[in-house]
Amino acid sequence: MASPNHKIIDALKKTAQKLQNGAKYQWGHMGQCNCGNLAQEITTMSQAEIHAHALQTREGDWSEQTAEYCSASNLPMDMMITRMLEAGFTTQDLQHLEKLSDKEVLSRLPKDKRYLSHNVREDVVTYMTAWAELLEEQLFLQSVELPDSF
Repeated sequence: MASPNHKIIDALKKTAQKLQNGAKYQWGHMGQCNCGNLAQEITTMSQAEIHAHALQTREGDWSEQTAEYCSASNLPMDMMITRMLEAGFTTQDLQHLEKLSDKEVLSRLPKDKRYLSHNVREDVVTYMTAWAELLEEQLFLQSVELPDSF
């Protein structure tokens, strides 16, 4: 899972808020899908630029693109994924985000809300919010110093 840091947490929260407020969302569009919306926040690229980079690279959604990721390829999509990894995400995080499938994130939701649809805006907002909260808790726990034992 992503290294908990303020940049990731803020990006997840801002992306969830933008989606909740009506940002363009279309799961089949590489710049408007789950990862595409997050990539807009991390890379400051537009949805059109992200989509264009994806079309120049290879076929497949973000899950497939990240599975074939190569940091040395200099392909536009791989360069964009590199920026997301540099922020602290992992390729597995991006694969899970695209499918809303990370078990640790889903376990935080009420049992009747754990079956999210990967292509439903409200479910993406729910997932990103829960993930940000999980990372905030992890970051807090890292910052708490344990007392010295006697």
